[in-house]
Amino acid sequence: MSGRREVLLAAGGSLLLALVMTWPLVLNLGDAIPRDLGDPLAQSWKVAWAGHALISQPLDYFQANQFYPERDSFAFGDMLIGYAPFGLFTDGSRDAVTRYDLVFIFAYAMAFFGAYVLARELGVGPAGAAVAGAAFAFAPLRLEHDGHMQVISTGGIPLALGLAVRGVRLRRPWVLLGAWAVAAWQVSIGFALGLPFAYALAGGIAIAALVWWRRGRPPVERGMLVAGAAGALLFTVVTALIAAPHIRIADRHPEAIRTPEVVESFSEGPRALTVASPENAVWGPLTEGAREDLVNIAEKALFPGLLILALAAIGLGSSVLPRWLRLSLAAAAVGFAILSFGFRVDDGLLWPYRWLYELLPGWEGIRTPGRLFTFTTLALALLAAAGAESLLAALRRRLGEEPPPEREASPESAAGSRAGPGRAAVLTAVLAAALALAVVVEGRGLPFDPFDDQPQPALVHPAVSTADVPDPQLHLPAGRDKDNRRYVLWSTDGYPRIVNGRASTTPEETIELIGRIKPFPSPASVAELRALGVRSVVLHTNRLGGTPWDDSAAVPVEGLGLRRSERPGLVIFELEPAPLAAGEDG
Repeated sequence: MSGRREVLLAAGGSLLLALVMTWPLVLNLGDAIPRDLGDPLAQSWKVAWAGHALISQPLDYFQANQFYPERDSFAFGDMLIGYAPFGLFTDGSRDAVTRYDLVFIFAYAMAFFGAYVLARELGVGPAGAAVAGAAFAFAPLRLEHDGHMQVISTGGIPLALGLAVRGVRLRRPWVLLGAWAVAAWQVSIGFALGLPFAYALAGGIAIAALVWWRRGRPPVERGMLVAGAAGALLFTVVTALIAAPHIRIADRHPEAIRTPEVVESFSEGPRALTVASPENAVWGPLTEGAREDLVNIAEKALFPGLLILALAAIGLGSSVLPRWLRLSLAAAAVGFAILSFGFRVDDGLLWPYRWLYELLPGWEGIRTPGRLFTFTTLALALLAAAGAESLLAALRRRLGEEPPPEREASPESAAGSRAGPGRAAVLTAVLAAALALAVVVEGRGLPFDPFDDQPQPALVHPAVSTADVPDPQLHLPAGRDKDNRRYVLWSTDGYPRIVNGRASTTPEETIELIGRIKPFPSPASVAELRALGVRSVVLHTNRLGGTPWDDSAAVPVEGLGLRRSERPGLVIFELEPAPLAAGEDG
């Protein structure tokens, strides 16, 4: 990149584009949420807890207030720790959703900016880099993942690589160290993409070391060595600290390990390349037939975009990037695409993803192979940037009004030559903007489209607080994701410990407990909850219909050791301490 001015313009442009493409979210912060009322609710809690725990219990960071009495309960799934600064001083569900909405906008801006920086550092011009940013940030894959913050939060990947290239190219140790810091931040978002990124970095370093060795081990400046080693150490420490609670959970909860059958349920094979999100205004209707018999569509809609593919094909044959780099990007695009197909358990084929699943530590905890296609979209975006630059260069050559070399130019032709570059510059800028806009529209649709039905549903925040209700609390009805997502979000009001929780893995003990306390209140259920240490049960009366607790609010509590009270929409049962046995001291 050419300097600070370009960096500021690129960052500001990225943010402005993100605001436009997520419109009108910025006008409804805290009261609307992207995509749906599913995972974003629990992820809003994650962002809030990440900031809250950083201040209130930094030495007990992973002991979250969900899934009581489980240990390391924050690590049941990706933790979004990198967004902790957004979650600082969060108080209540509206505040938590506001922070999440801001993170959502930031994630798209970061993805565009990171790809732009990487493309520029690889030698692509500003116009082509803008196409790279658009192709990565607004690839068709992302639209189906708007409800998965850990999937759309990938801007740190290209930004870390771009800073590394710049640091090595200019021999600037602090820039190289910053690249490692950004990479560590990316891993802290979550291991779904952070773990593959870590392995990709390890593979890249091994290849670079081999090339260095083959070239006769040329000397490396001491400052660069120190910065590289310090950055690698920082990255390793951060990764190890985040991995530790995941490892402890895997040891205690075998259900956290994804069986081959689970991975297969999220795998599709090459057919996934023909499937676009039903939310995609351009390709969704055209690929409807390919989606008819699919489950888990969000993980299998891997259509890369026809325009992006066309530009990438042009870029592969251009000279904008060095030949070795173009071939490497093409190989990366194909390789990660093959990995994103996952595997079938019993079809006898040798699926590369199965090798990684069997051999690499931690890989068995990843259940969704399709998310690896993110790396394919980055490689295609960089090739598309080269393709766009090639087209723009061809346009400039075609518009160049230079006089014929055989004769002296007339005054009129000289005037035309002076006007030509200005006209060429304008038309080139228009084509560059059109290409970037076309890529965005293909992936996400038109901004301010009145026919766009991409949801930003409104939330209903709790009418009354339960922060003063003695904890640990159990909220009923339980067992349904749509209920538990709300409970963890609402728990940002005071952060009371709750038995409920929502994550990609739910502890078997929690599932079994919920199954045993049907119905409630009963002598057996009250005794079990009291033995567990639960002090309150909160019935959400407007959510009880059709659940095993439909009549719980009307059950007499005499003799059960419960104190019953009511608040708007709630019935609260406080469990009295168990009576002391004869001979015990009070």
